[in-house]
Amino acid sequence: MVKRGMLGLALVTASLLLAIWWGAPLIAAVVPLLAGGIAFALFSPPAASIAPEEAPRDSAPSIPSQADLLNGIEEPVLIVRDRRVLLANEAARQVLGSHIEGVDVRLALRHPAAAERLTRGAEAEEGVSRTELAGVGEQDRRWEMTTVRLADGSRFVRLTDRSEAVASEKMRGDFVANASHELRTPLATLIGFLETLQDQEAVSDAKTRSRFINIMSDEARRMQRLIDDLISLSRIEAERFTAPREAVPLLGLIEEVRGSCGRMIEEKESELLVEDQAGQPVALGDRMQLLQLFQNLVVNALKYGRSGTPVTVRLQESGADMLLIRVTDQGEGIAPEHLPRLTERFYRVDAGRSRSVGGTGLGLAIVKHIVSRHRGRLEILSKVGEGTEVRVWLPRAIEAVVIKES
Repeated sequence: MVKRGMLGLALVTASLLLAIWWGAPLIAAVVPLLAGGIAFALFSPPAASIAPEEAPRDSAPSIPSQADLLNGIEEPVLIVRDRRVLLANEAARQVLGSHIEGVDVRLALRHPAAAERLTRGAEAEEGVSRTELAGVGEQDRRWEMTTVRLADGSRFVRLTDRSEAVASEKMRGDFVANASHELRTPLATLIGFLETLQDQEAVSDAKTRSRFINIMSDEARRMQRLIDDLISLSRIEAERFTAPREAVPLLGLIEEVRGSCGRMIEEKESELLVEDQAGQPVALGDRMQLLQLFQNLVVNALKYGRSGTPVTVRLQESGADMLLIRVTDQGEGIAPEHLPRLTERFYRVDAGRSRSVGGTGLGLAIVKHIVSRHRGRLEILSKVGEGTEVRVWLPRAIEAVVIKES
């Protein structure tokens, strides 16, 4: 490239000298230009060809693999072909084991109904089929297995966990059965005594008749308490998603409970001690439900505490946002195996004693649902021979006060 430039410059210079030697001014002006143009055309390096800018190629979007697609599903999913598990997502491996890919589906699921369904020929599969499975993965788990035939003859198998739904259905059935039993017993007593009283000759003694009427009155009141508790429980459950926002002074509620339980306190030769360590505590809640909570806890403590021993209600602070209420009795206590079930509906440690003291079996269930609605926490501690303490955490009304002041 350098040699070509020098040669062109020499040609221009020689042309200029030749024009001067001839003495022609016009030629002296034109000839160098022509020579320079010729030299530039002949000896300048060839211009680099400018390639048009290549249009960027549109890269095709990557298609997720089957394994990636299956792992994006939260429920256990399998792809089965010729009785073997071709693919399993992470959820299926956690439930059935990490070894299931490539093994016989009967060894992967280990359930007769699943084996019968998945070992059929794929051509026998029509549409979507569903099969109920019990005990897969864990003894108490309940599953619904959905199978769909794919175009290549394999099967798409999905396991849907129905354990909670089955447990809820069982709880609902138990509740209906227990409620029916609890209502049927006093109702049968009422009908029996009414039929007896209708026979004038059978009950001619006024004293006997009076005793029968008192029993009937007690049974009718028991039915009324049970129905009231059922209605209360239903209302609390209906409002469980709505957090209460009322500022409720707790000391005033306890005094109301003291007044309503005055007769029971006298009969038990007991007393209700209140220890305020929180400084006039105010909870964020529903006043009527919190009154019912204190009523149930104090009545339970009086019922099952020993005669002549006090029931203590302590109010304490628990951090900046919560209040702790501790209701303590000095009764016989509760064995550890019963504690986890105390808040179940109609659960009784001693059914005979509970009924004899007028319990419906719903008191602590109501307390649990009230605490849950108030976004609080419930804990029951007990020692056999020493007594029981129920602890309830409730939110303070700080936020409610700030809202009102602003």
